Amino acid sequence: MNPVVDSKQLERLSVRGEDDASVRWTGAFASCGGRRATQSSAIVYEIDPGGRLGWHTDATEETQYILSGIGELRMESGVYPLGPGSVFVIPTDVRHDLANVGQETLRAVAFFAAAMFTQKFDNVMLPPRTHLLGTPNRSG
Repeated sequence: MNPVVDSKQLERLSVRGEDDASVRWTGAFASCGGRRATQSSAIVYEIDPGGRLGWHTDATEETQYILSGIGELRMESGVYPLGPGSVFVIPTDVRHDLANVGQETLRAVAFFAAAMFTQKFDNVMLPPRTHLLGTPNRSG
């Protein structure tokens, strides 16, 4: 199997909050358990201007790298500006959100320290109308 993924060719899933129009983004798993990885996962995603991921917690540690755009990492401990080249780490079960506060699409890569995991969102997320998202092979 070719270990290289052209992330521009991955089909994105559009995700949105059922009750909050600002919660809207697109993403695709580049790797996870059963898809080129056995101990980690990676997702590429985009947030259009004015959009955000939505408050959530991840069931594993997460590291993100911002490729383009201007955003704010929102945590209960504060709001942190970020832009191209920014890297941050979110410990397991720390509630956070990421908002695009710029004029261009925010593009990023998120790396997770598990081959499968769940994310619990405050909002009901569409699709599939649930608070839980995560890797395609997740439990729950």
